[in-house]
Amino acid sequence: MLRIVIADDHTMVREALGQAFERAGFAVVGEAADGEEAVAQAERHRPDVMLVDLSLPILSGVEAARRIVGLVPSTAVVMLSMLSDEMAVSSALDAGAKGYLVKDCTTAEIVDGVTRVAAGERVLSASASASASPPRSEDGGRRAQATVGSVRPLVSKREEEVLRIMATGVSITEAADELYISVKTVKNHLSSIYGKLDSHDRAQAVLKAMRMGLIQLH
Repeated sequence: MLRIVIADDHTMVREALGQAFERAGFAVVGEAADGEEAVAQAERHRPDVMLVDLSLPILSGVEAARRIVGLVPSTAVVMLSMLSDEMAVSSALDAGAKGYLVKDCTTAEIVDGVTRVAAGERVLSASASASASPPRSEDGGRRAQATVGSVRPLVSKREEEVLRIMATGVSITEAADELYISVKTVKNHLSSIYGKLDSHDRAQAVLKAMRMGLIQLH
C-alpha cells in the first residue's frame, strides 16, 4: 500500500483528494496546511509520495519540496498548481519534484499521475509538459516523460454561482435562500454539476471546479 501526505491550504481540497486516494488504495498518513507543516509531516511519516500545492503559506511549495527532497530523499514529491508556465514548472522540477500536475486535471488523473510517480516515472500535466524539456538520460539523450491532460466542461454561470456558494459549506437550503431560488432548483443544478464534472458529491465537485479555475476560495 502506497503511503501519501497531502499538503494544501484548503481543507476541502485535502479532504476530497484524501478520499480519492483512499478509494484508490493509498494510505493517507498525513495532511499539511502550510509549507513548514508539509516538511514536518514528511520527516515524521516518510511517505512514498508527497502531493504538495505550489502556493502554500509560510513556506512555498517549491521551498517545501526542496527541503523534503533533502531530508527524505526516498519520498517522491508531486507538485500541484494552478500554474503551468515555464518558470513555475522549472522551479518545481529544479527543487526535486518528480511530477507536476496542473489543477485542471481530473481527480482520476491526479491519482494516476501520483501512482506513476511512485512507480518511478516522471509525470507532467500536458500543459506543464509544454513548458518543460524532458530530462537528459545518462547517454545524453532525452528521456520520455508521461503526461496527463483534461477537458474543461461547460458549466453555466448559475452553476458556477451554486458551486461558489456551496464551497463555503452552507446547506442546500441556505444556498437556495442566498440565490433566491428553490431548494429543488439548487438540487437540479447540483445534479447537472455532478454530471458535468464527473463527481459523486459536493466536496469532489468543488475540488474539480477549483482545479479548473471555475471558482476560487479565499
